[in-house]
Amino acid sequence: MTDIGTTAMVLAAGYGLRMRPLTLVRPKPLIEVNGKPLIDYCVDNMRTSGVTRAVVNVHYLLEQLEDWAVRQALPSFEISDERDELLDTGGGIARALHRLGDAPFFVINSDSFWVDEGEPALQRLRNTWDDKRMDCLLLVCPLNMTAGYGGAGDFVRSEDGRLRRVGGTTGERLVYIGGFLVHPRIFADVPGGRFSMNVLWDRAIEQGRLFGIVHSGRWFHVGTPDAIAVVEAAMKG
Repeated sequence: MTDIGTTAMVLAAGYGLRMRPLTLVRPKPLIEVNGKPLIDYCVDNMRTSGVTRAVVNVHYLLEQLEDWAVRQALPSFEISDERDELLDTGGGIARALHRLGDAPFFVINSDSFWVDEGEPALQRLRNTWDDKRMDCLLLVCPLNMTAGYGGAGDFVRSEDGRLRRVGGTTGERLVYIGGFLVHPRIFADVPGGRFSMNVLWDRAIEQGRLFGIVHSGRWFHVGTPDAIAVVEAAMKG
């Protein structure tokens, strides 16, 4: 399967409510950190890893994101329009599925970003992919390698790379950092309309088909206006 990860879905449709008042006038992916829109960090990672085509979903202040998309040369962007209904992560990807092809594709959040150390994270996801065992492969990170994040983690990873939810599970807590590689088959029989990828991840956990790799660099979470200064300081440190 030579075309693994040549296409990506970029999630950019949310309201960014916790980033108000900044998001009253622009969508969160276009908020700048260290002089650069958040979504541009996402695009840089895709370019480094050979992604040639991308789909971005839009809903809130969508004209600004449409204008941004037409200025991108590589990867080339298509718009998945959600102006009629905000569909959440799973529903947004499902609506765009016909644009994403039959091979495993990347999904990347546009409102946080990671910095690579060594081999690019998306390339590591591509190299780790095992189609016989996996339906979804997430990029996760130790809590001490994050900045701007105040949560308790999302997953625990077993020795063979399988992921389990943190509740009732022992082991190092890892946080999902906004990037994964997924096969379209995981969307078979999905609920219609709005739903979260967590629905499909929990299904994959039950089937032993949700895996993760640990990111070797840092992840920067920009959840509130105050977090911008925290993240900018961490980037310089």
